[in-house]
Amino acid sequence: MFLPTTYEELKKLGWDQPDIILVTGDAYIDSPHIGVAVIGRVLAGAGFRVGIIAQPDLKTDKDIRGLGEPKLFWGITGGCMDSMVANYTATKKKRHGDDLTPGGNNNRRPDRAVISYANLIRQYFKNTRPLVLGGVEASLRRVAHYDYWSDSIRRAILFDARAAVLAYGMAEKAILEIARKLKSGENIDDIRGTCVISTMPPAGYLELPAYEETSSHSKAFTKMFELFYSNNDSLTAKGLYQKHGNRYLVHHPPQPHLTPAELDKIYSLDFTREVHPHYLKQGKVRAMDTIKFSLTTHRGCYGECNFCSIGLHEGRKLISRSEASILEEAKKIAARKDFKGYIIDVGGATANMYSIDCARKDTKGSCPDKRCLTPQVCDSLKVDHARQIRLLKSLRKIPGVKKVFVASGIRHDLVLADKKSGTAYLGELCRHHISGQLKIAPEHVCAGVLKLMGKPQAQSLTKFKQLFDKFNSETGKKQFLTYYFIAAHPGCAEENMRELKSFAGRELKINPEQVQIFTPLPSTYSALMYWTGIDPFTGKKIFVEKDSGGKQKQKAIVGRKTLR
Repeated sequence: MFLPTTYEELKKLGWDQPDIILVTGDAYIDSPHIGVAVIGRVLAGAGFRVGIIAQPDLKTDKDIRGLGEPKLFWGITGGCMDSMVANYTATKKKRHGDDLTPGGNNNRRPDRAVISYANLIRQYFKNTRPLVLGGVEASLRRVAHYDYWSDSIRRAILFDARAAVLAYGMAEKAILEIARKLKSGENIDDIRGTCVISTMPPAGYLELPAYEETSSHSKAFTKMFELFYSNNDSLTAKGLYQKHGNRYLVHHPPQPHLTPAELDKIYSLDFTREVHPHYLKQGKVRAMDTIKFSLTTHRGCYGECNFCSIGLHEGRKLISRSEASILEEAKKIAARKDFKGYIIDVGGATANMYSIDCARKDTKGSCPDKRCLTPQVCDSLKVDHARQIRLLKSLRKIPGVKKVFVASGIRHDLVLADKKSGTAYLGELCRHHISGQLKIAPEHVCAGVLKLMGKPQAQSLTKFKQLFDKFNSETGKKQFLTYYFIAAHPGCAEENMRELKSFAGRELKINPEQVQIFTPLPSTYSALMYWTGIDPFTGKKIFVEKDSGGKQKQKAIVGRKTLR
């Protein structure tokens, strides 16, 4: 059964009013792959009455009034992506398609969706219940941040949305605490994993450079970002505050990480894995092709790539589900009438991080002076793919399952670092789990650019390709590596793209097709580099291509076919 989306559905449940209404920029897909559905199911599982309003029309009150007013709070998310990323290309051209909108047309998600939905609620509900922001758009904009689409430093999103509280990260624990405290009439200004606005700075918290200073001085912005970034580990983070005018953004330390058992419990909730009928009749939601019969095995990422937001939003510590939980979900999928025998993906942000652990992170948190995978894989990281091999073998044995694919990208450097099981894991993939192509994301091949990206050097790429080719030769299969590359990252010039082109032809025997232009995502190191033109790790100036034509030219250099 879906969570209610209309007043008629409320009445069928015998509810007079929901406790919580969640508003989202995506169509309502009741799936563990969709953030608002997860939050809704977690709240409902704790006994709260939850309704969902998906992609409300901003021009009328029809959608936003569809469930009435909540007893406790409104939850607002832009959806699974930042709305500006969803709506615009890397060169700021409007995107026509949207895989999370019925019909696939990008005509339902407003720019700056979190702010738009907050304004919509206040327009029709005066002096309403608290507005609680969440999701990736709010999470990555929770402090003063560089906004690529306006080419400026914007205020923390709480000020622009005029909301009561922001729950950052994956937020299940924070949102439950908010709901329980509001139900019992308690204050919600001091909850871990949240940000609030105050007229006074909190005692004992670290002060970030003020918004006004960061918006006009790059050194102040750099100092602010580094303090913010280094205080996001649940074991080591200190509370932060940042002055905005005559008020203060208060950034409480993160909630503790979910345990594997807690993560298992979330995936055991009664998701329908379907698009709600109200939205389905408006057109096909293309994202279902990918997520309907896919399994998420873990949460978080060790990679900390400088251009990526996953580590900051999901966490830099990996939480893996138990094999029993994953197999139980797979059995539920296999029992569905519409299941054709193919599990489309088994993975996460990076498929082969499942079950890889660092005991140090459990007791001491993330290292302040080094990263897990760069410049090489840390010795403290226990890289062993044996459990992944066992999981994949078990999934293949489930009745009704014909094939199990790993469609998520993998870290090729992790495979090579695993001297015990890495080769066996790649062999297992090549024999059983590749649907024609295996995705890897080297992003570049030039040493200087890779260092700025936080990616491993190119030598590991050539070693991995040789091993992959060897297995495919032995199995007689025509399978390929799909390489993802980035053009116009800070520090990357045209000569670097020509070097990438030459390397790809010489070492990889390909003409690269998967090349994307760099997009500076809010609250990432690469966005900091883009805004300041400085390498924050060395203090040296770097070249940054900011002209759209220059960016397109960098991409075109790699895409051109070599003349013979």
